[in-house]
Amino acid sequence: MAFSKSSKIYVAGHNGMVGSAIVRNLKSIGHNNLVLKSSKELDLRNSEEVTSFFNKERPEFVFLAAAKVGGILANINYKADFIYDNLMIQNNVIKNAHLFNVEKLLFLGSSCIYPKNAPQPIKEEYLLTGLLETTNEPYAIAKIAGLKMCQYFREQYGCNFISVMPTNLYGTNDNFDLKTSHVLPALLRKFHDAKLNKENKVEIWGSGNPKREFLHVDDLADACVFLMKTYNELETINVGTGEDISIKDLALLIKKVTGF
Repeated sequence: MAFSKSSKIYVAGHNGMVGSAIVRNLKSIGHNNLVLKSSKELDLRNSEEVTSFFNKERPEFVFLAAAKVGGILANINYKADFIYDNLMIQNNVIKNAHLFNVEKLLFLGSSCIYPKNAPQPIKEEYLLTGLLETTNEPYAIAKIAGLKMCQYFREQYGCNFISVMPTNLYGTNDNFDLKTSHVLPALLRKFHDAKLNKENKVEIWGSGNPKREFLHVDDLADACVFLMKTYNELETINVGTGEDISIKDLALLIKKVTGF
């Protein structure tokens, strides 16, 4: 069955930054047979609810973009929640996609699955070759389990489940809460607030030397839809821009853009 305009598509996590971008992308190219449920309507951590949902809706294609996410502070403070919630979400959606014969599932991981000291640029084969970054280890372990689950369901049952690993994302529907956000939205918020409040300085954590690669979420959505149409292999696919920037240079860029 081809991925077509009439295909019934379930986007898990459609209110999140990535999920909402995928929905925008699909609608822009004429896909209107979308199944969307908020976390209040469907708790993906609850296996009975998820099974009932799949049994009723019978989606043909699934984008698994639902996850509990956050920045360094949130990852440090809510380790148990991060590993439990993400494992439960993945387990339930992937298992039921198999049980109800979903044509294809795309699982979204994270660049934090790779070893802390992986050579740069990071290649897909570096997975599980070293220790993880301790600050987001619970989230990373859950995401590794998810992509391995997709691989094993493919090997054992022949499921067409693929995994996509995006680099650091930013864009529409980002999280700008300074306690739970990632670095780019946090810096945008800090500089924006400092300008509005006429403050004379902005505090930035760390040395400013670490480098990060950033990708706009709409570009990731474009890649996900493309891969859903064309990619059917076991190997994980990294999605990024291929360019990085130091946190200090990012801060100076945001200073310039916001006019602080």
